[in-house]
Amino acid sequence: MTFVKVMRTYGTVIAGLLIVLVFSLLSPDSFATPDNALNISRQISFLVMISIGATLVMAVGEFDLSVGAMASLGGVMAAKLAIAGYPMALVFTLPLLAALVIGVINGWIVTKFRVLSFITTLAMGTILGGFTFWLTGGATVFENIPASFRYVGQTQWGGIPLLSILMIFVTLLFWYIMNQTAFGRRLYALGGNEQASRVAGVNVKWNKNAAFALCSIMAALTGMLMASRLGSAHPTGGDGLFLTAYAAAFLGMTAFKEGVPNIWGTFVGAAILGIVANGLTILGVPTFMQDVFTGVIVIAAVILQRMGREAK
Repeated sequence: MTFVKVMRTYGTVIAGLLIVLVFSLLSPDSFATPDNALNISRQISFLVMISIGATLVMAVGEFDLSVGAMASLGGVMAAKLAIAGYPMALVFTLPLLAALVIGVINGWIVTKFRVLSFITTLAMGTILGGFTFWLTGGATVFENIPASFRYVGQTQWGGIPLLSILMIFVTLLFWYIMNQTAFGRRLYALGGNEQASRVAGVNVKWNKNAAFALCSIMAALTGMLMASRLGSAHPTGGDGLFLTAYAAAFLGMTAFKEGVPNIWGTFVGAAILGIVANGLTILGVPTFMQDVFTGVIVIAAVILQRMGREAK
């Protein structure tokens, strides 16, 4: 394998390792520690999960801009159900069922009426944001949240955060679905050539609806886990994950499978963004500069991908 081929395939991973090395040299006592590694794994778990949902929709050539609002709604719904005394099984199931319905509606509008997905989901995100604000009165939900609801977000198994374990499980699950099942191959086929897939007998509407549904479910799950971790739910709590989710998914397109949304690439993209945020925070860099660095990383990934294609 030539140097150009290696860089084109694994350049993003190599860049991530270099970022870890730089932060380790700059702050060895704070950054390069096992405790901080566990902390990073817990911090990126939310981003990884919501980014995986975005990856599924991107795989079929669409976008879901309502993921942030869906995460906020999922967290608020779960927190309110927990406070109301519902069994934890229902607390963590009902928001997922609501997300399933919303995702199917998104997919149905896109496939039935051929409306651009970013317009449909942008409008849906606005609707969800308004509904969440109405549900909470614009206030954070935090009083009387039971310890059983906080268990998933705040517990460690064998010294490892349960959130980190769930993140790895979800990543492996969706990697298997996308790479080892007929359903995953159909999603990739749709993203590659929808018309050819239709001619080949692929049910375009059903598979796109399924991708949107899974994306919404992953967003709601992320919101619930955030609420469990924080012991509270804010009506805009998931909004900050929207842009970073797509940044992670796009960054992942430069790793392993060039130009193709893929699960492990998204995982690496989310990890890089999380490591950068953690390292800059330890170094005392202001939040607005962290946003600048994140943007620079994504632009650099685009340039490297373009240079790799031209070098073929």
